[in-house]
Amino acid sequence: MTEKKKIATRESYGNALVELGKKYEDVVVLDADLAGATKTGTFLKAFPERHIDCGIAECNMMGIAAGLSTTGKVPFASTFAMFAAGRAFEQIRNSIGYPHLNVKIGATHAGISVGEDGATHQCNEDIALMRTIPGMVIVNPADDIEARAAVEAAYEHQGPVYLRFGRLAVPVINDRDDYKFELGKGIVLREGKDLAIIATGLCVSRALEAAEQLAADGIEARVINIHTIKPLDEELVVEAAEETQKVVTVEEHSVIGGLGSAVAEVLGEQYPVRMMRIGIQDVFGESGPAEKLLEKYGLDAESIYGKVKAFLKKEA
Repeated sequence: MTEKKKIATRESYGNALVELGKKYEDVVVLDADLAGATKTGTFLKAFPERHIDCGIAECNMMGIAAGLSTTGKVPFASTFAMFAAGRAFEQIRNSIGYPHLNVKIGATHAGISVGEDGATHQCNEDIALMRTIPGMVIVNPADDIEARAAVEAAYEHQGPVYLRFGRLAVPVINDRDDYKFELGKGIVLREGKDLAIIATGLCVSRALEAAEQLAADGIEARVINIHTIKPLDEELVVEAAEETQKVVTVEEHSVIGGLGSAVAEVLGEQYPVRMMRIGIQDVFGESGPAEKLLEKYGLDAESIYGKVKAFLKKEA
């Protein structure tokens, strides 16, 4: 297999903002003294008059973004996921969510793949937090192509959007002519009848790798990319459950409140089947190289393969 090009989705975010800025003069980018890390520095260089450094004051940044949106601007408030969803949750809820303002939140460095920054910066709770805010759209892109498309789709959507990006470079898997991004619509990347693996973000490429290993054992796994956690593509999820009777979710997020919970809620109400949630199992992360952490916490392709095999064996 040829090695796929890799790029971090935070890089994609910075590049997409520049392209968006060229097309739309109402785009404004805010950051909290992290322009280099969030890659919004590329927008700063291109459009210095439309970039606002709010300093290390994430809560205030969300208030500024809310205010700008009421003047007709489309603000992208950018910082680490822990500081956006975590530190500024109240401001997002009350100043952006409650009045349903047209603010886009660019949250980078999500999940344990932040690596050496350690447990305090490894946000595995952000999707759960944002899901509780009425009207909030949540997008967790799988690669560079999807991340760029998500940024533009967020701009076109009227209302608050939470965009989740990673620090670690990930393979480009959507480089095909028929790729189409649509908010709220999942994508079947691989057909299969024996089970459905529903993944999001960084874990999508790893789920595909695991599916290849399963295929070598005669197990055909359907792989579904859910880039939009909210609103969830309920029709696709239920269809996959009906046709395979077994569902596994994979996410670089706590199994509590994230993709796994969202899928379980839908299936519990509409089509109960046996399922397994692969993700961070109600524990904090730790400092270490990103790839080693993904292995330790069971999010590499080999671990996903092993867990699915055990799940299927238990099912037999």
